[in-house]
Amino acid sequence: MIYLDHAAATPLSEKAMKAMLPYFAEKFFNPSAAYLPAVELRREYEDAKDRIAHVIGAKGADLVMTSGATESINLAFSTVAAGAEVLISAVEHQAVVENAKRSGNFQTIAVDQHGRVLLEDFARKLSPQTQFVSVCLACSELGTVQPIADIARLIAAERERRAFAGERTPLYFHCDASQGLGLLEAKVNRLGVDLLTLNAAKIYGPKGIGALYVGRSVRLTPLTVGGGQEMGLRSGTENVAATMAFATAIEEAEKHISFERKRLSQLKMRLMKSLADLPNIKFLGSPKTQLANFVSLCLPGLDAERLIFALEDRGVYLSTGAACAASKGIKSPTLRAIGLTDDEIAGSLRITMGKLNDEQNIEEAARHIREVVTSEWARIMKGRNEQ
Repeated sequence: MIYLDHAAATPLSEKAMKAMLPYFAEKFFNPSAAYLPAVELRREYEDAKDRIAHVIGAKGADLVMTSGATESINLAFSTVAAGAEVLISAVEHQAVVENAKRSGNFQTIAVDQHGRVLLEDFARKLSPQTQFVSVCLACSELGTVQPIADIARLIAAERERRAFAGERTPLYFHCDASQGLGLLEAKVNRLGVDLLTLNAAKIYGPKGIGALYVGRSVRLTPLTVGGGQEMGLRSGTENVAATMAFATAIEEAEKHISFERKRLSQLKMRLMKSLADLPNIKFLGSPKTQLANFVSLCLPGLDAERLIFALEDRGVYLSTGAACAASKGIKSPTLRAIGLTDDEIAGSLRITMGKLNDEQNIEEAARHIREVVTSEWARIMKGRNEQ
Protein backbone atom coordinates (compact mmCIF):
# COMPACT_ATOMS: atom_id res chain seq x y z
CA MET A 1 0.00 0.00 0.00
CA ILE A 2 1.13 3.50 -0.86
CA TYR A 3 -1.01 5.95 1.08
CA LEU A 4 -1.18 9.48 -0.33
CA ASP A 5 -4.25 10.90 1.40
CA HIS A 6 -2.90 12.20 4.72
CA ALA A 7 -5.11 15.30 4.42
CA ALA A 8 -8.14 13.03 4.85
CA ALA A 9 -6.85 10.92 7.75
CA THR A 10 -3.63 9.89 9.41
CA PRO A 11 -2.85 6.63 11.21
CA LEU A 12 -2.76 6.69 14.98
CA SER A 13 0.84 6.98 16.15
CA GLU A 14 2.29 4.39 18.51
CA LYS A 15 2.86 7.00 21.20
CA ALA A 16 -0.70 8.29 20.94
CA MET A 17 -2.05 4.74 21.10
CA LYS A 18 0.07 4.00 24.16
CA ALA A 19 -1.19 7.18 25.83
CA MET A 20 -4.81 6.06 25.37
CA LEU A 21 -4.67 2.48 26.57
CA PRO A 22 -4.73 2.94 30.38
CA TYR A 23 -7.95 4.97 30.14
CA PHE A 24 -10.07 2.24 28.58
CA ALA A 25 -10.02 -0.31 31.39
CA GLU A 26 -7.56 0.64 34.15
CA LYS A 27 -8.51 4.32 34.57
CA PHE A 28 -12.10 4.04 33.42
CA PHE A 29 -13.65 6.35 36.02
CA ASN A 30 -15.99 9.23 35.31
CA PRO A 31 -13.94 12.40 35.90
CA SER A 32 -17.00 14.11 37.41
CA ALA A 33 -17.26 11.60 40.26
CA ALA A 34 -16.21 12.62 43.80
CA TYR A 35 -14.08 9.67 44.93
CA LEU A 36 -10.28 9.81 44.83
CA PRO A 37 -9.55 7.77 41.65
CA ALA A 38 -11.99 9.94 39.72
CA VAL A 39 -10.54 13.13 41.19
CA GLU A 40 -7.05 12.01 40.13
CA LEU A 41 -8.40 11.23 36.67
CA ARG A 42 -9.86 14.73 36.50
CA ARG A 43 -6.41 16.16 37.23
CA GLU A 44 -4.87 14.08 34.43
CA TYR A 45 -7.60 15.17 32.02
CA GLU A 46 -7.13 18.85 32.83
CA ASP A 47 -3.37 18.40 32.50
CA ALA A 48 -3.87 16.95 29.02
CA LYS A 49 -5.96 19.97 28.07
CA ASP A 50 -3.17 22.22 29.34
CA ARG A 51 -0.67 20.32 27.17
CA ILE A 52 -2.82 20.75 24.07
CA ALA A 53 -3.39 24.42 24.82
CA HIS A 54 0.31 25.06 25.45
CA VAL A 55 1.11 24.15 21.83
CA ILE A 56 -1.12 26.98 20.59
CA GLY A 57 0.01 29.42 23.27
CA ALA A 58 -3.11 29.16 25.41
CA LYS A 59 -4.32 27.60 28.66
CA GLY A 60 -6.43 24.50 29.18
CA ALA A 61 -9.27 26.67 30.50
CA ASP A 62 -9.43 28.28 27.04
CA LEU A 63 -10.28 24.96 25.33
CA VAL A 64 -13.60 23.22 24.84
CA MET A 65 -13.04 19.59 23.87
CA THR A 66 -15.29 18.39 21.05
CA SER A 67 -15.91 15.29 18.95
CA GLY A 68 -13.79 16.71 16.13
CA ALA A 69 -13.39 19.70 13.85
CA THR A 70 -16.98 19.73 12.60
CA GLU A 71 -18.45 20.09 16.08
CA SER A 72 -15.79 22.66 16.93
CA ILE A 73 -16.77 24.74 13.89
CA ASN A 74 -20.46 24.46 14.73
CA LEU A 75 -19.76 25.60 18.29
CA ALA A 76 -17.71 28.55 17.04
CA PHE A 77 -20.64 29.66 14.90
CA SER A 78 -22.89 29.65 17.98
CA THR A 79 -21.69 33.23 18.51
CA VAL A 80 -23.52 34.25 15.33
CA ALA A 81 -26.91 35.81 15.98
CA ALA A 82 -29.75 35.24 13.51
CA GLY A 83 -29.26 37.49 10.51
CA ALA A 84 -25.78 38.60 11.57
CA GLU A 85 -23.36 39.42 8.75
CA VAL A 86 -20.76 36.68 8.20
CA LEU A 87 -17.67 36.59 5.96
CA ILE A 88 -15.93 33.34 4.96
CA SER A 89 -13.27 32.59 2.41
CA ALA A 90 -14.26 30.97 -0.89
CA VAL A 91 -12.17 27.88 -0.07
CA GLU A 92 -13.58 26.83 3.30
CA HIS A 93 -14.48 23.33 4.46
CA GLN A 94 -18.13 22.41 4.00
CA ALA A 95 -18.75 22.63 7.76
CA VAL A 96 -17.93 26.34 7.63
CA VAL A 97 -19.95 26.89 4.46
CA GLU A 98 -23.07 25.21 5.82
CA ASN A 99 -22.91 27.17 9.08
CA ALA A 100 -22.48 30.42 7.15
CA LYS A 101 -25.56 29.55 5.08
CA ARG A 102 -27.58 29.06 8.25
CA SER A 103 -26.80 32.63 9.28
CA GLY A 104 -28.83 33.76 6.28
CA ASN A 105 -26.50 36.69 5.64
CA PHE A 106 -23.02 35.78 4.42
CA GLN A 107 -20.52 36.69 1.73
CA THR A 108 -17.48 34.84 0.45
CA ILE A 109 -14.06 36.47 0.28
CA ALA A 110 -12.49 36.08 -3.14
CA VAL A 111 -9.22 34.17 -3.59
CA ASP A 112 -6.46 34.33 -6.18
CA GLN A 113 -5.60 31.60 -8.69
CA HIS A 114 -3.76 29.69 -5.95
CA GLY A 115 -6.64 29.82 -3.47
CA ARG A 116 -5.17 32.51 -1.23
CA VAL A 117 -7.53 35.12 0.22
CA LEU A 118 -7.39 38.49 -1.53
CA LEU A 119 -6.91 40.98 1.29
CA GLU A 120 -8.25 43.87 -0.76
CA ASP A 121 -11.52 42.00 -1.30
CA PHE A 122 -11.73 41.22 2.40
CA ALA A 123 -11.12 44.87 3.32
CA ARG A 124 -13.83 45.91 0.87
CA LYS A 125 -16.41 43.46 2.26
CA LEU A 126 -15.62 43.98 5.95
CA SER A 127 -18.39 46.37 7.00
CA PRO A 128 -19.64 47.97 10.23
CA GLN A 129 -22.29 45.21 10.31
CA THR A 130 -19.88 42.25 10.02
CA GLN A 131 -20.00 40.13 13.18
CA PHE A 132 -18.15 36.93 12.29
CA VAL A 133 -15.24 36.05 10.01
CA SER A 134 -14.00 32.52 9.32
CA VAL A 135 -10.88 31.72 7.29
CA CYS A 136 -8.99 28.42 7.40
CA LEU A 137 -5.32 28.20 8.31
CA ALA A 138 -4.73 26.16 5.16
CA CYS A 139 -7.15 25.08 2.43
CA SER A 140 -7.99 21.38 2.64
CA GLU A 141 -8.08 20.85 -1.13
CA LEU A 142 -5.12 22.93 -2.29
CA GLY A 143 -2.98 23.19 0.84
CA THR A 144 -2.84 26.96 0.37
CA VAL A 145 -1.76 28.74 3.57
CA GLN A 146 -3.89 31.79 4.31
CA PRO A 147 -2.65 35.22 5.54
CA ILE A 148 -4.36 34.86 8.91
CA ALA A 149 -2.28 37.45 10.76
CA ASP A 150 -2.91 40.04 8.01
CA ILE A 151 -6.66 39.38 8.17
CA ALA A 152 -6.49 39.73 11.96
CA ARG A 153 -4.83 43.15 11.62
CA LEU A 154 -7.66 44.40 9.39
CA ILE A 155 -10.19 43.08 11.91
CA ALA A 156 -8.34 44.78 14.77
CA ALA A 157 -8.44 48.07 12.89
CA GLU A 158 -12.19 47.73 12.36
CA ARG A 159 -12.69 46.98 16.06
CA GLU A 160 -10.70 50.07 16.95
CA ARG A 161 -12.81 52.16 14.58
CA ARG A 162 -16.01 50.80 16.16
CA ALA A 163 -14.78 51.53 19.67
CA PHE A 164 -13.85 55.10 18.72
CA ALA A 165 -17.26 55.60 17.07
CA GLY A 166 -19.10 54.14 20.05
CA GLU A 167 -20.44 51.21 18.01
CA ARG A 168 -21.15 48.03 19.97
CA THR A 169 -21.46 45.45 17.19
CA PRO A 170 -19.17 42.53 18.15
CA LEU A 171 -16.66 41.12 15.66
CA TYR A 172 -15.17 37.64 16.08
CA PHE A 173 -12.46 35.94 14.02
CA HIS A 174 -12.53 32.14 13.69
CA CYS A 175 -9.87 30.00 12.05
CA ASP A 176 -10.12 26.30 11.22
CA ALA A 177 -6.58 24.97 11.78
CA SER A 178 -7.43 21.33 11.02
CA GLN A 179 -5.36 21.34 7.84
CA GLY A 180 -1.92 22.72 8.55
CA LEU A 181 -1.59 21.83 12.23
CA GLY A 182 1.61 19.82 12.51
CA LEU A 183 3.26 21.64 9.59
CA LEU A 184 2.58 25.24 10.64
CA GLU A 185 2.85 26.99 13.97
CA ALA A 186 -0.58 27.97 15.26
CA LYS A 187 -0.02 30.30 18.22
CA VAL A 188 -3.28 32.13 18.83
CA ASN A 189 -1.62 35.42 19.73
CA ARG A 190 0.47 35.49 16.55
CA LEU A 191 -2.52 34.51 14.43
CA GLY A 192 -4.71 37.08 16.16
CA VAL A 193 -7.80 34.87 16.27
CA ASP A 194 -10.65 34.70 18.77
CA LEU A 195 -11.61 31.10 17.98
CA LEU A 196 -9.39 28.29 16.68
CA THR A 197 -10.55 24.83 15.61
CA LEU A 198 -8.20 21.90 16.27
CA ASN A 199 -8.47 18.30 15.07
CA ALA A 200 -6.49 15.29 16.31
CA ALA A 201 -7.27 13.10 13.29
CA LYS A 202 -4.93 15.03 10.97
CA ILE A 203 -1.88 14.86 13.25
CA TYR A 204 -1.67 11.11 13.97
CA GLY A 205 -4.13 11.30 16.86
CA PRO A 206 -7.46 9.47 17.15
CA LYS A 207 -10.56 10.30 15.17
CA GLY A 208 -13.52 11.65 17.11
CA ILE A 209 -11.66 14.22 19.20
CA GLY A 210 -11.05 17.90 18.58
CA ALA A 211 -11.08 21.19 20.40
CA LEU A 212 -12.13 24.80 20.11
CA TYR A 213 -9.94 27.55 21.52
CA VAL A 214 -12.19 30.30 22.84
CA GLY A 215 -10.85 33.78 23.53
CA ARG A 216 -11.78 35.33 26.87
CA SER A 217 -14.09 37.95 25.29
CA VAL A 218 -16.11 35.39 23.28
CA ARG A 219 -19.52 34.23 24.47
CA LEU A 220 -20.68 30.89 23.05
CA THR A 221 -24.07 29.20 23.16
CA PRO A 222 -23.80 25.48 24.03
CA LEU A 223 -24.97 23.04 21.35
CA THR A 224 -25.28 20.19 23.84
CA VAL A 225 -26.76 20.69 27.30
CA GLY A 226 -26.83 18.30 30.22
CA GLY A 227 -24.35 17.83 33.04
CA GLY A 228 -22.45 21.06 32.40
CA GLN A 229 -19.07 19.65 31.42
CA GLU A 230 -16.51 21.82 29.56
CA MET A 231 -17.58 24.96 31.42
CA GLY A 232 -21.19 24.28 30.48
CA LEU A 233 -20.39 24.58 26.77
CA ARG A 234 -20.29 20.89 25.86
CA SER A 235 -22.11 18.57 28.21
CA GLY A 236 -21.40 14.85 28.26
CA THR A 237 -18.88 12.58 29.95
CA GLU A 238 -15.40 13.59 28.82
CA ASN A 239 -13.55 11.43 26.28
CA VAL A 240 -10.51 11.08 28.50
CA ALA A 241 -8.67 8.40 26.49
CA ALA A 242 -8.87 10.34 23.23
CA THR A 243 -7.87 13.59 24.94
CA MET A 244 -4.74 11.93 26.32
CA ALA A 245 -3.85 10.71 22.84
CA PHE A 246 -4.58 14.14 21.37
CA ALA A 247 -2.18 15.77 23.83
CA THR A 248 0.56 13.29 22.92
CA ALA A 249 -0.04 13.66 19.17
CA ILE A 250 0.00 17.46 19.15
CA GLU A 251 3.16 17.60 21.27
CA GLU A 252 4.88 15.16 18.89
CA ALA A 253 3.75 17.19 15.91
CA GLU A 254 5.17 20.40 17.37
CA LYS A 255 8.43 18.70 18.35
CA HIS A 256 9.12 17.48 14.80
CA ILE A 257 7.52 20.28 12.80
CA SER A 258 10.72 21.63 11.18
CA PHE A 259 12.12 18.20 10.35
CA GLU A 260 8.84 16.92 8.91
CA ARG A 261 8.27 20.07 6.87
CA LYS A 262 11.74 19.78 5.30
CA ARG A 263 11.36 16.03 4.65
CA LEU A 264 7.96 16.39 3.04
CA SER A 265 9.10 19.33 0.93
CA GLN A 266 11.81 17.14 -0.55
CA LEU A 267 9.32 14.36 -1.31
CA LYS A 268 6.97 16.90 -2.85
CA MET A 269 9.64 18.24 -5.21
CA ARG A 270 10.62 14.71 -6.18
CA LEU A 271 7.04 13.75 -7.01
CA MET A 272 6.31 16.94 -8.95
CA LYS A 273 9.49 16.53 -10.98
CA SER A 274 8.53 12.94 -11.82
CA LEU A 275 5.07 13.97 -13.04
CA ALA A 276 5.93 17.29 -14.69
CA ASP A 277 6.02 16.01 -18.28
CA LEU A 278 2.61 14.27 -18.24
CA PRO A 279 0.34 15.57 -21.04
CA ASN A 280 -1.65 18.70 -20.11
CA ILE A 281 -0.69 18.47 -16.42
CA LYS A 282 -1.26 21.60 -14.36
CA PHE A 283 -0.08 21.89 -10.76
CA LEU A 284 -2.42 23.85 -8.52
CA GLY A 285 -1.39 26.22 -5.78
CA SER A 286 1.87 28.06 -5.35
CA PRO A 287 4.81 26.25 -3.68
CA LYS A 288 5.57 29.52 -1.84
CA THR A 289 2.20 29.51 -0.07
CA GLN A 290 1.35 25.79 0.00
CA LEU A 291 1.73 23.16 2.72
CA ALA A 292 4.85 21.04 2.34
CA ASN A 293 2.92 17.80 1.91
CA PHE A 294 0.41 18.87 -0.78
CA VAL A 295 0.62 18.13 -4.50
CA SER A 296 -2.63 19.25 -6.09
CA LEU A 297 -2.92 18.90 -9.84
CA CYS A 298 -5.33 18.61 -12.72
CA LEU A 299 -5.19 16.59 -15.93
CA PRO A 300 -7.81 18.18 -18.22
CA GLY A 301 -9.44 15.64 -20.50
CA LEU A 302 -9.14 12.78 -18.01
CA ASP A 303 -11.61 11.53 -15.41
CA ALA A 304 -9.98 11.73 -11.98
CA GLU A 305 -12.31 9.10 -10.53
CA ARG A 306 -11.24 6.56 -13.18
CA LEU A 307 -7.61 7.34 -12.33
CA ILE A 308 -8.25 6.85 -8.62
CA PHE A 309 -9.91 3.46 -9.12
CA ALA A 310 -7.11 2.34 -11.45
CA LEU A 311 -4.51 3.42 -8.91
CA GLU A 312 -6.40 1.68 -6.11
CA ASP A 313 -6.07 -1.57 -8.07
CA ARG A 314 -2.32 -1.00 -7.86
CA GLY A 315 -2.41 -0.26 -4.11
CA VAL A 316 -1.99 3.51 -4.45
CA TYR A 317 -4.52 5.59 -2.51
CA LEU A 318 -5.14 9.27 -3.18
CA SER A 319 -8.11 11.61 -3.56
CA THR A 320 -9.98 13.92 -5.90
CA GLY A 321 -10.26 16.53 -3.11
CA ALA A 322 -11.79 16.87 0.35
CA ALA A 323 -13.01 13.37 1.26
CA CYS A 324 -16.49 14.48 2.43
CA ALA A 325 -17.18 16.30 -0.86
CA ALA A 326 -15.60 13.67 -3.10
CA SER A 327 -17.73 10.89 -1.59
CA LYS A 328 -20.90 12.79 -2.55
CA GLY A 329 -19.80 13.54 -6.09
CA ILE A 330 -19.89 17.31 -5.46
CA LYS A 331 -17.98 19.48 -7.93
CA SER A 332 -15.50 21.34 -5.80
CA PRO A 333 -16.48 24.95 -4.99
CA THR A 334 -12.82 25.51 -4.08
CA LEU A 335 -11.59 24.56 -7.53
CA ARG A 336 -14.36 26.64 -9.05
CA ALA A 337 -13.25 29.61 -6.92
CA ILE A 338 -9.72 29.51 -8.35
CA GLY A 339 -11.09 29.63 -11.89
CA LEU A 340 -10.87 26.02 -13.05
CA THR A 341 -13.14 24.84 -15.85
CA ASP A 342 -15.44 21.82 -15.53
CA ASP A 343 -12.93 19.80 -17.55
CA GLU A 344 -10.09 20.79 -15.22
CA ILE A 345 -12.16 20.07 -12.10
CA ALA A 346 -13.12 16.64 -13.43
CA GLY A 347 -9.44 15.79 -13.89
CA SER A 348 -8.20 17.09 -10.53
CA LEU A 349 -6.28 15.02 -7.97
CA ARG A 350 -5.12 15.76 -4.44
CA ILE A 351 -1.97 13.99 -3.28
CA THR A 352 -1.01 14.51 0.36
CA MET A 353 2.04 12.92 1.92
CA GLY A 354 2.96 12.13 5.50
CA LYS A 355 4.74 9.73 7.80
CA LEU A 356 3.80 6.70 5.70
CA ASN A 357 5.83 8.02 2.77
CA ASP A 358 9.52 7.93 1.89
CA GLU A 359 11.63 8.38 -1.24
CA GLN A 360 11.16 4.79 -2.33
CA ASN A 361 7.37 4.66 -2.24
CA ILE A 362 7.05 8.16 -3.70
CA GLU A 363 9.10 7.04 -6.70
CA GLU A 364 6.95 3.94 -6.97
CA ALA A 365 3.78 6.02 -6.70
CA ALA A 366 5.04 8.34 -9.45
CA ARG A 367 5.63 5.32 -11.70
CA HIS A 368 2.11 4.00 -11.11
CA ILE A 369 0.54 7.43 -11.71
CA ARG A 370 2.49 7.87 -14.94
CA GLU A 371 1.50 4.43 -16.19
CA VAL A 372 -2.19 4.89 -15.34
CA VAL A 373 -2.35 8.35 -16.91
CA THR A 374 -0.56 7.14 -20.05
CA SER A 375 -2.96 4.19 -20.30
CA GLU A 376 -5.98 6.49 -19.95
CA TRP A 377 -4.74 8.81 -22.67
CA ALA A 378 -4.11 5.81 -24.94
CA ARG A 379 -7.67 4.57 -24.31
CA ILE A 380 -9.15 7.99 -25.09
CA MET A 381 -7.12 8.44 -28.26
CA LYS A 382 -8.06 4.98 -29.46
CA GLY A 383 -11.73 5.80 -28.95
CA ARG A 384 -11.39 9.03 -30.90
CA ASN A 385 -9.63 7.27 -33.78
CA GLU A 386 -12.37 4.63 -33.96
CA GLN A 387 -15.14 7.24 -34.28
